[in-house]
Amino acid sequence: MFFNSIDFALFLPVFFILYWFVVANNLKLQNFLIVAASYLFYGWWDKRFLFLILFSTIVDFIVGRKLRIEKNQNRRKILLWTSILINIGLLSLFKYYNFFLDNFVTAFTLFGNNIKVNSLNIILPVGISFYTFQTLSYTIDVYKRKLEPTNNFIAFSAFVSFFPQLVAGPIEKAKNLLPQFYKKRKFDYILAADGMRQILWGLFKKIVIADNCAEFANQIFDNSSNMNGSTLLLGAMFFTFQIYGDFSGYSDIAIGTSRLFGFNLVQNFNFPYFSRDVAEFWRRWHISLSNWFRDYLYIPLGGSQKGTWIKIRNTFTVFIVSGFWHGADWTFIFWGLLNALYFLPLLILKKTKVNIDIVAKGKFLPTIKEAFQMSITFCLTLFAWIFFRAESMGHALSYISTILSKSVLETPQFSSLPEAKVTLLLIVIFILVEWQGRKHQFAIEDVKSIKSKRVRWFRYTLILMAIYTNGSFDETIEFIYFQF
Repeated sequence: MFFNSIDFALFLPVFFILYWFVVANNLKLQNFLIVAASYLFYGWWDKRFLFLILFSTIVDFIVGRKLRIEKNQNRRKILLWTSILINIGLLSLFKYYNFFLDNFVTAFTLFGNNIKVNSLNIILPVGISFYTFQTLSYTIDVYKRKLEPTNNFIAFSAFVSFFPQLVAGPIEKAKNLLPQFYKKRKFDYILAADGMRQILWGLFKKIVIADNCAEFANQIFDNSSNMNGSTLLLGAMFFTFQIYGDFSGYSDIAIGTSRLFGFNLVQNFNFPYFSRDVAEFWRRWHISLSNWFRDYLYIPLGGSQKGTWIKIRNTFTVFIVSGFWHGADWTFIFWGLLNALYFLPLLILKKTKVNIDIVAKGKFLPTIKEAFQMSITFCLTLFAWIFFRAESMGHALSYISTILSKSVLETPQFSSLPEAKVTLLLIVIFILVEWQGRKHQFAIEDVKSIKSKRVRWFRYTLILMAIYTNGSFDETIEFIYFQF
């Protein structure tokens, strides 16, 4: 079930009515309804994989209970590693089995040994990378005694399977989200209104920006061998805005939907394309994943406390693992490595925290220096996205070599160029709106501060009209991060 589908448009109000008008006075029934709705939401794709969520839920619930009463440190470690190995094992089986198998065969072939193995035709369960990390945060925090384990299986099941952020995040840590299932929830109009605004903006990002960009990015990347450098550069730019509009749009809809039911999820994107350096970009892009790797990988490896070389090692480890988390392909691993290389000069010069506040704070326009810094960071990011989008390393290198050729000075040429110009105009308008709202949680949050009701609704109407007239309603264009 997609957020931009008719199915979800029917599902959401039905759930809203049941949640606030039928079981509103019973917390247990509310949580049970969340679990039931979440399993229905997830099972809409493929009900066969519901057992994976249920199995992970049962394993980590039991491990958490055992960790509460177990005093022996060695046995506590065994319990922790049981959870880690089961969860990562399932993730590895479904996501990485064929990748490791193919590379194993390739390695033997290089030494002149031909071996025959059978690969598996495995379907990747939607969202497995997200809910796996979410359940692991619970077990690890309980092991570290940072979180009291729960005895409430329904509340824990609701935490693991919470439908707004089940399949593509934000990745919520247990200590942030789980306690919200223990508290009685009352309808908050202000919170719900904010949620509706964020859903509206998320739909605009997905349907108008991401899906229109996807059409042209796919056309260019899929036929890159027949196109000149300027066209490929245009394709890379379309993908750059596609992945941002797609993923941040999903996060906005997820966070907004959660607010309708009294929940607060963490901010997952904070206007990353206005970053002045790569370190700032990674504080603003997929924030929940970056924080997860910081807390459960970077810091346990020693963080920044054991000298420069250890800090460099840990940074490269996090970026490479992050790339591998995104997909079982060398393109993703290289994408992570490339971002680590971008990060390295800032790390050595101890300038990773120079740009903490928003750009051009209190001003409408950035300084020349800030504009230059944002441009460089955007270009570096765009270059890295080519590897993320390419079908293979060879495809990525060929794509880049064409961009670096003289043909980049030619006029872009592909069959949909006239339609693409309309999308470019929409991107410009999108950037201006995002720039104006960059100090808020999402770009149109400040609309609520407009005193005139007519002006507020005029703005909402403009967005709805843009979605209706310029939106791509092709439901076959999935959210990009569903594949991760």
